Amino acid sequence: MYSQQVHNYLRQFFLENECDMVFEDEHYLTVQLTIAMDKRIMNRPFYWQYVEATNGEPNPAQVTFITDQNTMSGKVIGEVVHFGSPRLNQIFQATRELGAFVQMFQKVDAGTGQVLLTPWLGVNYKVSYCCDRTKEMLYSFGINLLTGTINNNFHEAIISIDWDSTQSENAFYVQHIIKPERALQRLDKAIDAIIQQDDHTWAEQAKKRWQRDQRVLDYFYEDIEEKPECYEVEKKALEEQYDAKIKIEIINGGLFYMR
Repeated sequence: MYSQQVHNYLRQFFLENECDMVFEDEHYLTVQLTIAMDKRIMNRPFYWQYVEATNGEPNPAQVTFITDQNTMSGKVIGEVVHFGSPRLNQIFQATRELGAFVQMFQKVDAGTGQVLLTPWLGVNYKVSYCCDRTKEMLYSFGINLLTGTINNNFHEAIISIDWDSTQSENAFYVQHIIKPERALQRLDKAIDAIIQQDDHTWAEQAKKRWQRDQRVLDYFYEDIEEKPECYEVEKKALEEQYDAKIKIEIINGGLFYMR
């Protein structure tokens, strides 16, 4: 489930940024980057400085991203991408920089007749469980701005729809009843509910590891009445390492007008 979410997210990201799909199956995809995308995510500034200085022919990279290494058949050479991987975090950051909010309209064929489109607010969240070990989850929620209905798998629901940044001539959208700000609050509560119902033994286990390492630290300094500064530094480092935190981050979102 989660590897498929990563796969779909990468596919949509590159298509939206005009990168061609060279090859794709359900476990990996090969992408021909544009010059702009190569400069943004491939971390080779000296190559591009040389090309621009010499007026050379640009050769943006073609990259294979493996999204499900465990179940794929055959040998494929590429970069493994998963939740928490540096590459996926880099793409999340690129998404924020390129535009975290969109407004899209479902395409309607001219021969269909007049069609009413309903507004939805879609939001992609990243939830990180952080201690000395990190677990990251991606959630895609959508809420109907007329009825308040929530779809907790919104990305999957809209990925196969053809979209445009402008509405078709024979399409008319209905004004929202629920304000987007209020809808976002509802989605935030839905995410909070998921987190509250989740298993949080990871935090208890982190606390036990913290206490164990704290006892070891105290043992080395037990005969010293006035603890030196290095003791306080190490104690603070243990707190920063093991203190359990939950971070909720909005990756991107938008208004989607659909049938």
